[in-house]
Amino acid sequence: MAEKLFDMLQERGFVKDMTHPEQIKELLNSDKKITFYLGIDPTADSLHIGHFFALRMFRHLQNAGHRGILVIGGATSMIGDPTGKSDMRKMLTSEQVEHNLNEVKALASHFVLPGTEILNNADWMNKFTYVDFMRLVCVHFNVNTMLASEAYSRRRENGGLTFLEMGYMPMQAFDFVHLHNEKGCVLEIGGSDQWGNIVAGTELFRKMNIESGNEKSEIYGLTSPLLMTADGKKMGKTEKGTLWVARDKTTPFDFYQYFYNTADENTEMLLALFTDIPMNEIKSMCASDIIAAKKRMAYEITKLIHGEELAQQAVDTASSLFSGAANSENAPSFDLEMTEPMGIVDFLVAVKLFDSKSEARRMVEQGGIQIDGTKITSKDYIVEPTDSLLVQRGKKTFLKVNIKR
Repeated sequence: MAEKLFDMLQERGFVKDMTHPEQIKELLNSDKKITFYLGIDPTADSLHIGHFFALRMFRHLQNAGHRGILVIGGATSMIGDPTGKSDMRKMLTSEQVEHNLNEVKALASHFVLPGTEILNNADWMNKFTYVDFMRLVCVHFNVNTMLASEAYSRRRENGGLTFLEMGYMPMQAFDFVHLHNEKGCVLEIGGSDQWGNIVAGTELFRKMNIESGNEKSEIYGLTSPLLMTADGKKMGKTEKGTLWVARDKTTPFDFYQYFYNTADENTEMLLALFTDIPMNEIKSMCASDIIAAKKRMAYEITKLIHGEELAQQAVDTASSLFSGAANSENAPSFDLEMTEPMGIVDFLVAVKLFDSKSEARRMVEQGGIQIDGTKITSKDYIVEPTDSLLVQRGKKTFLKVNIKR
């Protein structure tokens, strides 16, 4: 007997909040096929691991036979989602948005089924005049309700919420209404940070239906939890910054190492979310040999993103580095302009191995830093400029530093 879709998503950890729990469960566990959508704002020219998590749920629904629509927010990214932000997002130019949109669309297309409809919400948003949008859509939004929403809470607490940002929620909400009317879309999925915006879409639909005398239809929202570690920290931040999907921003080796270096207790969750290995096999694997399970997890996720060849190269590189066969050819690299000798603490921060000097100093004093195989224990050690250096942090992090003089 085939596994029910909703039950599978729930067991694997994809389900967080639902606007209509019973209806959504019944809908996804039934044989009925629906149209759903996921929105991604191209605020950068790549996807990060959080986007990919949402795309995994997107693909699960597609694999079950449902029709998925991917909406790249060419219009909404011109405003910027204030959700969870303490400061206003940097405003992008139309040229930046266009560039980012094309890059995100190309990347996302690798992780959804061929032929997936990918739309730009600017195609319908830009047809409105300001007054028309205010009269059609914004009339249904209560400002007091919006201000109470978690989407605006941090910006409001910091006293800097702008009228521009207030426009984000009505725009995203209208996307859902438009996609229902034009494409028959009945479900929006996304991360739990989008809960307020998703609910706003279902509420806008309900109010517009009441206004038009049609109260029978319903649309639904389903969110997945944010990708968090077992100790409650948000996943996706590395020593070098965000964990990107694009290999020119995060190398396959760094990608593999990020997941291999996560705490043991995250392994089962990550295998459940990013592989199709049966849950009973995952649980058995983690219980019997957690190190082997972590290696399998890191390999499978890297393969999913970068393909089998690059994933295997990452495994081979890690094996050679950690077996004592480390060399400057198989370590990830960092280019550093350095014309004068530099103190070890400043050097380690400059090559992004540490976020702060205090962290770097502490690791040096604890004997956790090696350069070209020599342990550095003095915070006063001076690094001389040379062609390249192989830096080791702890037991698992290696970096080839190419010095430009």
